[in-house]
Amino acid sequence: MHPRNLTKVSEFILEGVFDNPHLQGLYIAISLCLYLAAILSNSFVIIATLAHPPLHTPMYFFISNLAILDLVGISSVLPKMLENLILGKNTISFEGCVAQLYTFTFSGSTELILLTVMSYDRYLAICQPLHYVAMMSKGTCISLMAGVWGIGTVNSLINTLLVAQLDFCGPNLVQNFLCEIPPLLALSCSSTYLSEIMVYMADIILGMGNFLLLILSYCLIIITILKIQGSAGKWKAFSTCSSHLAIAGLFYSTIIYTYIQPTRAPLKKNKTVSIMYTLVTPTLNPLIYSLRNKVIKVAFWKIVPFHETY
Repeated sequence: MHPRNLTKVSEFILEGVFDNPHLQGLYIAISLCLYLAAILSNSFVIIATLAHPPLHTPMYFFISNLAILDLVGISSVLPKMLENLILGKNTISFEGCVAQLYTFTFSGSTELILLTVMSYDRYLAICQPLHYVAMMSKGTCISLMAGVWGIGTVNSLINTLLVAQLDFCGPNLVQNFLCEIPPLLALSCSSTYLSEIMVYMADIILGMGNFLLLILSYCLIIITILKIQGSAGKWKAFSTCSSHLAIAGLFYSTIIYTYIQPTRAPLKKNKTVSIMYTLVTPTLNPLIYSLRNKVIKVAFWKIVPFHETY
């Protein structure tokens, strides 16, 4: 056998988010506004949860962890995207691509598990209210989050290492605006069989497994809500979990659309979906989950330095 004469790819070209070069300034402004909004709103949720005692509850503990993951996810993509927009280029080094792949995969897979934990928290609060405090103790919450972050870390590390050891010796145009597993596997000139197997295993175990657990939790929640006497009581119970259900549905639908498909299939259609869960969802999460909440609003006015009480 003759040794392969391969030229290793040192950088990738990312397909831009926006196609009209004449609107570059507008694109930069929109991206910067989205990034700042996500940074400020998620940071406030974290600070408010730490500083305001009424928010020292399991629900807000999980919401603050979700805010951290949103910050990690959007920060792994937006700075590089803004740099490319400002400099008028679309390149990313091989090492930078691998780092972005790891960070973004970590935030996404960890959020999948966290959404399931949050649905379990809502199930206990609505279906087992008398046992909620005992079952969701501080120690239990910390243990759950340690497991969530640990599983997300291991999953991301395995999949990233498998992609990093592949050979890339031909085309280097990534058909997306960030480094994700499917478009990178499509560019490899070596066998991607093991990586594809691991991706499908993650889809089944983390994706579908958590999705089924989430659906089960909400089926039990809905059954319990229907047994509540009076429409006011039903609405109050449902309102405590409606925001979580909406965001979980959006997140799962985009993730499943992106990852559960043939690896070599055309990937351009995934760009719009990627924008949703990469840029839009991290910005919307704190608004939907927290900033409309009365307790969060009280925390805001107590934390902001320019507020005066009359």
